Amino acid sequence: MPTRGRPHQSHPRSRQNARATQHLLRTHPRMDRRHSRCRKYAGRFRAPQFAGRQLGHCMKRIGSVPYLNSVPLTHGIEHETEYDVPSRLAEKLRSGQHDAALVSITETLFHDGYDVLDGVAVASRGAVKSVFLAHKQPLEEIETIHCDTASLTSVNLLRVLFAERGRIPKLEPLGGYRQSVSLENVLLIGNPAIDFLRAPHEHKIWDLGTAWHELTGLPFVFAVWALRRGHHDAALREKLRTAKTNGLAHLAETIETYPDYDAEFRQTYLGGHIQYDLGDNEKAGLAKFAELLKTHGNQEVFAPLFV
Repeated sequence: MPTRGRPHQSHPRSRQNARATQHLLRTHPRMDRRHSRCRKYAGRFRAPQFAGRQLGHCMKRIGSVPYLNSVPLTHGIEHETEYDVPSRLAEKLRSGQHDAALVSITETLFHDGYDVLDGVAVASRGAVKSVFLAHKQPLEEIETIHCDTASLTSVNLLRVLFAERGRIPKLEPLGGYRQSVSLENVLLIGNPAIDFLRAPHEHKIWDLGTAWHELTGLPFVFAVWALRRGHHDAALREKLRTAKTNGLAHLAETIETYPDYDAEFRQTYLGGHIQYDLGDNEKAGLAKFAELLKTHGNQEVFAPLFV
């Protein structure tokens, strides 16, 4: 079973990750924790609505996921970041509640109007450990898979991987994480996936990062910083890049002290399975994924624009 520790003051995101592993699809930072300047001016005028924002109600420009794998990418900007699961985070970015968000790569591929921050990603070059199909049936016999409703990229990657095998299983929403252990085939992501992996179970594990690498020989990009076109600037882009630089510079400290799981797991996961670069190889993997989405899907796929 996962080893749990108490939230540590040096890691403002510990509460968000604890909630994720308890499977609560809620954001941790609440709007009642507003900056003092928001409270100062909020009552002076009736705020007009525009672009998904409301003057006098200060919304955080940055959104991220409450999973262990994203901790190094929000180092030093935790207080400026709102956390939510990938599917809801994408909705908030689309509606203009955020200007930048660490979202599933398919959000940028299926929706125009985003720029992608160059050089930063959540990726894997093989096993990822937190995105997998837990299955009791042989892969070639699977007819139905229950999928984590927080997932966006992973469910599309699963479709592609099965389509390349000539299979089209029926995908059903997962009603609740507690059902996972009793279901024959279930797609899990993020901290809930790690929790499942570390707990007793009778399933075989098909790691989607491994499956992708075996199919293509390329890394897989799970998430990127998506920026709403026309609503980001050099200062915001630099802030996100600096957060990654600082996060990787303090990675050893995070591995040693972060409260989620144990240090040995954090070392192998954050220090090996998860990669944070978006370079030529990752872009090649991304291009291959976009190609296969076009081949096996019926939804328009947009080429990512890197900035």
